Amino acid sequence: MHVTDFTHIIRNAWLDYDPSRVIESVADISAMVSTNHVYKITFPDQRFIIAKLSYFGKFKNFVEDHTIINSLSNNLMFPYASLLSRALMKGDKLFAHRHTNELIDAWVIFYRPVTVRTLLPKRLDEKQIKKLGGELARFHQGCHLIRNTLPISSKTLQTDLGELMAMQATKFGQIELGILPDEIRYQCETCLQNLETLQFDQLPKIPVFIDWNIGNFSMTASFKLFSRWDYDWFRMSSRMMDFYFLSRVVSDIGDRTIFTYNIGVLMEERFMIFLKAYHKVYPLQENEIRLLKEVYRFFLLNYVIKDGRYFFHEVYANKLQREAYETHFPSVDSFDAEKILKFLKI
Repeated sequence: MHVTDFTHIIRNAWLDYDPSRVIESVADISAMVSTNHVYKITFPDQRFIIAKLSYFGKFKNFVEDHTIINSLSNNLMFPYASLLSRALMKGDKLFAHRHTNELIDAWVIFYRPVTVRTLLPKRLDEKQIKKLGGELARFHQGCHLIRNTLPISSKTLQTDLGELMAMQATKFGQIELGILPDEIRYQCETCLQNLETLQFDQLPKIPVFIDWNIGNFSMTASFKLFSRWDYDWFRMSSRMMDFYFLSRVVSDIGDRTIFTYNIGVLMEERFMIFLKAYHKVYPLQENEIRLLKEVYRFFLLNYVIKDGRYFFHEVYANKLQREAYETHFPSVDSFDAEKILKFLKI
């Protein structure tokens, strides 16, 4: 079986970017939990940059997302002005290299290295949960403040769900997505209908990173956001899109190597403590709390069912998709918004 030489693609991408600077070495530093590849490029003077190679989705969306992120990194104000890793520019444009042949369509982007401080513990105590809630509220406020200065995004929840339903109707899609096309269509249509009922399109759209896995950001000793990386799930959307993974960060079970995407974490008391701290700084609305159910449903549809084989290795992707069909979709309606609204006194 032919194996693509990704290192060769990285070296060619650098030649495309700046052939005057010689590379000494290219080392794969990928987390090995997904199909994305991350590399450390070292130069003879021992300076280095980071390269990311991706081959899922659309090249247009890849460039669009990173263009928005670069603008965001420039426009965020103190204390988040240095939070994000900036991608390298060539001239006045973000540089993205595209490699295509009969086997693969892959894209490379280069980043300045980001400094890492302290990663969160695998299980937070109540004091840490409150601090994190307030800090994410302040970060969201900062993103909301500059939202109208960012480039327009063409990617929406509705377009992603539309792509999934179109994919589900093809033979290739049925092979990729499993054997329950009627279930996919039902869940997509239900999500779209509820988004409309909750007036989702009327909510402010801010930059959201969605995947707040504790391996994707670092904090200061005083629990302030210091650095954030891994932008695979970035989009412009409601702030509520960030909350499912944040519920997992503060959950009682804590971070685990073997995991599942259950809805129960959204109703844990620990998550409500997080929401209360967040709400005190940046108040939440009733329809936003009710939206959490659809955020969860969309997460399963888009990141587990539609794109799961690109974010996770095949065996684990199969496991997560099977759990979504067998356990998680049937559990969506167990979400109790009233419990959270009562706790927050909304």
